[in-house]
Amino acid sequence: MNLSQYTKEFRYNLQLAYPVILGMLGHTLIGIVDNIMVGKLGSTELAAVSLGNSLIFVAMSIGIGFSTALTPIIGEADAEKNNDKIRSAFHHGMLLCTILGFALFGMVVLAKPIMELLHQPKEVIELAKPYLDWVAFSLVPLIIYQGYKQFADGLSMTKYSMYAIVGANIIHVIINYLLIYGIWIFPKMGIIGAALGTVISRIAMVVFMHFILAKQERLKQYFKGFSFDEIKKATIVKIVNLGLPSAMQMLFEVVLFTAAIWLCGNIGKTSQAANQIALSLASMTFMFAMGLSVVSMIRISNQKGLQDYKNLVVVARSIFLLAIIIEVVFAVLFVVFHQILPPLFMDMKDQTQLVDNTEVVTIAAKLLLVAAIFQISDGIQVVVLGALRGLQDVKIPMYITFVAYWIIGFPISYYLGGYTQLKAVGVWLGLLAGLTAAALFLYIRFHYLTKSLILKDSLKINSK
Repeated sequence: MNLSQYTKEFRYNLQLAYPVILGMLGHTLIGIVDNIMVGKLGSTELAAVSLGNSLIFVAMSIGIGFSTALTPIIGEADAEKNNDKIRSAFHHGMLLCTILGFALFGMVVLAKPIMELLHQPKEVIELAKPYLDWVAFSLVPLIIYQGYKQFADGLSMTKYSMYAIVGANIIHVIINYLLIYGIWIFPKMGIIGAALGTVISRIAMVVFMHFILAKQERLKQYFKGFSFDEIKKATIVKIVNLGLPSAMQMLFEVVLFTAAIWLCGNIGKTSQAANQIALSLASMTFMFAMGLSVVSMIRISNQKGLQDYKNLVVVARSIFLLAIIIEVVFAVLFVVFHQILPPLFMDMKDQTQLVDNTEVVTIAAKLLLVAAIFQISDGIQVVVLGALRGLQDVKIPMYITFVAYWIIGFPISYYLGGYTQLKAVGVWLGLLAGLTAAALFLYIRFHYLTKSLILKDSLKINSK
């Protein structure tokens, strides 16, 4: 097969991907806005937000990972033109996402004592606890929003979640500015103001998504007459069987990055703050690959519904190639700007904290050089994972991600970060090793599965 077979798919891939990418960038920007605004208060406040969000990210990964089960089911049903299957997946999915949102809120609130067990700096924990209570509540609207988003994504209607996120960001920035610094008649609430901004903006996202989708002529049939009588155990089991391993895949990766936050916290608050800066920037570029991962899920589930396995492989490889090209461009940008970007997050004019802030910036600049390389591996593993979810293959990838992140990645992070002079850079080298292993093994799994599907299909045709 020549290269043009893959490149001709780029335009449609980008057409589907750009609203998802902008929406996901919006999610990341909410965190970056928090980090920049809170970073101006000091390194302790930034470390507290980092620590609080580390627990939130764990819970969020479970919710978002679980909700991705809806997209391949709905995408396949859409290709089959089966409206009853779409309606059933949507209603069951929304019910499960609502229950899960409240469960995760409770889980995070109960998990607060973990911060002490992880020997994090005392002054950081004191600030992180009240912040965490509010941000934990924002998980409820966030996971409900995910139900609406995955439903729309499965129908290739990727623009609406982008509009929701853009609106949420505007609300978030305004509320943050007013409540963090106490502008005009508003009280100065510091990092609690940042937490309230997150809660209010996420509630606004859910309200917007419900009304914008319910108004679409094509979707009205799915919003009418919800009844608990329609809820069937078999459909719940199907979604859970797909959603639970997907949640675990995302959990294994996010907990690895969370462990990096804790390991850097053990090294010191400047390493923890530097880790947060580098992670914010790497997360932003990762959202491009995440957007393509959603496209991978949508298009592969469509091809599976059409049972066109040869074209499925062409579509998948075109997405993989596009992800590699985009991440290589970002890698170059990280290398070029690694000393320019970190100071944007700190108040370098504050003489009282100049020593700490300078150290944070120096460490963050080194971490960006590692991030430049690992985001290529990260991009590959996430788009291949999206393709495997599109094939509704989730259990083996769950085991692959566990081995890659926790048998390979974490021990390297733990040893290099705690027992060598590399410190925070060593922690990130472990992340690089885990992500590279995941990318390699997941691609081997995809290649094996698609080869089997094409072989079975050709045997079926020949037998006729």
